[in-house]
Amino acid sequence: MTNASNKFSKYTVPSNSTIKNALEIIDDNKMRFVLVVEKDVVKGVVTDGDIRRLIISGAEAKSPIIYNTDFHYVDFLDDFEKVCEKFRNNSIDFLPILKFNKLFQILTKTQFHVFLLEGISYSSDLNFSLFDTLSIEHEIYNRPWGFYKSVFLSSHAQAKIITLFPDSEISLQKHFYREEHWVVIKGIGEVTCGVKNYKISPGDYIHIPKETLHQVKNTSLENNLMLSEVQLGDYFGEDDIIRIKDKYGRD
Repeated sequence: MTNASNKFSKYTVPSNSTIKNALEIIDDNKMRFVLVVEKDVVKGVVTDGDIRRLIISGAEAKSPIIYNTDFHYVDFLDDFEKVCEKFRNNSIDFLPILKFNKLFQILTKTQFHVFLLEGISYSSDLNFSLFDTLSIEHEIYNRPWGFYKSVFLSSHAQAKIITLFPDSEISLQKHFYREEHWVVIKGIGEVTCGVKNYKISPGDYIHIPKETLHQVKNTSLENNLMLSEVQLGDYFGEDDIIRIKDKYGRD
């Protein structure tokens, strides 16, 4: 059976490590921390911020690490409520999970958010490294009509915040692989959904079934129109946008 020292070698250093040793591990794991471990027992934590402060104070790369022995952790028997309570502390980005005082798992706040949004119940024996943290880390994408940001993407759903600039509109379009649900957050506009056309304002809800022609326009000349969009389906690529008519000349 693989022991913790092998399983978590990318996230741990022994207590006699140097600053250079710790920095190399942090650079490799991209997690901005290392755990100080002796015989699978967690002795403390070192973050990139701790190392930065050591260097500013005059420490050299070959100097021994100084680690924080007063660190946050949870036990493998602790339930969802305990873990959730810990992560509500804005200063906590990760938690060692201990079993009989030895390192059992490492859980980051982002991983915690991802598997809960996937609808998976918390259990300390989940393989947290399998959860793609990129599913909740997305850039803002600009379009001729405004911009959007995906706030969550999984195998069965995508959630976006969409903003249309004044006097702008998305193309008249349809999708084969997803249905969409829109809620107006801010602003006013007009929606085409199938054969229906109607005005929209904050709080309005629009359901767009698969293969239904649809379009939204911002009818204001001064203010943005903001929508919350939830897509349900099995594919969410941009190539599932079938444009029928586009104000900006896109295919």
